[in-house]
Amino acid sequence: MSSKIGIVSIVGARPQFVKLAPVARALEQAGSFAHRVIHTGQHYDDRMSAVFFDELELPRPDIDLEVGSGSHGVQTAAMLAGLEEAFESNRPDVVLVYGDTNSTLAATLAATKIHIPVAHIEAGLRSFNRSMPEEINRLVADHCGDRLYAPTPTAMKNLAAEHLADRAVQSGDVMRDAVLHNRQLAREKSRALETLQLEPGQYGLLTIHRPINTTAESLEKILGALESQAAATLPLIFPVHPRTRPLVSELGYDRSSALRVIEPSAYLDMLQLLEGAAVVVTDSGGVQKEAAFLSTPCITLREETEWTETIDMGVNRLVGQNVAAIKDAFAGILEPEDVFDKAVAKELDRHYGNGASAGLIASDLVSWFATAQTS
Repeated sequence: MSSKIGIVSIVGARPQFVKLAPVARALEQAGSFAHRVIHTGQHYDDRMSAVFFDELELPRPDIDLEVGSGSHGVQTAAMLAGLEEAFESNRPDVVLVYGDTNSTLAATLAATKIHIPVAHIEAGLRSFNRSMPEEINRLVADHCGDRLYAPTPTAMKNLAAEHLADRAVQSGDVMRDAVLHNRQLAREKSRALETLQLEPGQYGLLTIHRPINTTAESLEKILGALESQAAATLPLIFPVHPRTRPLVSELGYDRSSALRVIEPSAYLDMLQLLEGAAVVVTDSGGVQKEAAFLSTPCITLREETEWTETIDMGVNRLVGQNVAAIKDAFAGILEPEDVFDKAVAKELDRHYGNGASAGLIASDLVSWFATAQTS
């Protein structure tokens, strides 16, 4: 029997592949783990999934459940059934889950019900908006999880408020590990700016995918406001999520000169676009952080954010769907003064770590598992 700790990572969506990369490297370097990867197939389009394994040199999944799209209930149920079977046939010592997707929810429930310990990377995030499916997924993962890796001091405070501090470790943010590791690769390998004929600082970047922003009424309101601002300031490059593309076309924005609609970008291309942008406009949690890590100001199309530190630092502004707020944010964020000074750099390190979070997690998993086995 192997003396190594059997650990399985459950991933299924684009941000999770990014988080997995530094963790997989750290687990391999630690030498104490037999690490497997299960891909639920939540993102099944090659542009949203397979390309990441190539670009980030990730280990290929040992199992791909290929669940595809569907309602929350249908998708989560398919994952539950597939993951329970996988866990029973090759029982791991620890199940490692990432973030707040349906894959995270299903893996947490499947493992907990058959008494396999769960460790949650990116624990303790709270938007305090339970209408967001991600908020429910986070709560379940944290309250069922056995080891909670909180990326920030704020996340630790949230866990303490919910009486989960004894399970929690402030690890720093593995996404910062990933960005710091991969931005040089993007600089060397990506030709996105050349292909799109863009100059750094002469364009903005736009991503929209959340259900609240992708109804016909909401999207029309947001894109109308953004098109007006882009026409007056600088063009917005808009890599459109496959699910949103038909509606963008129906509304006619795929023909806009101010909003340049393009296909979803590969990860390294996206990093290059993000680093070169004068501003990013997004409703993504991950992009808000990546923007901060790459010194790009951010405008967030939400009423709240899990990453409140970026608001406090002045590098991110919440506007929701408010047209006036969008206009004011553009005016303020494109001012010549650079908000990313030495003080902000120190705050980023204090809140998110300095790029060594995955190694800390791997080390803690070894000691935590050893203690759990003897208690």
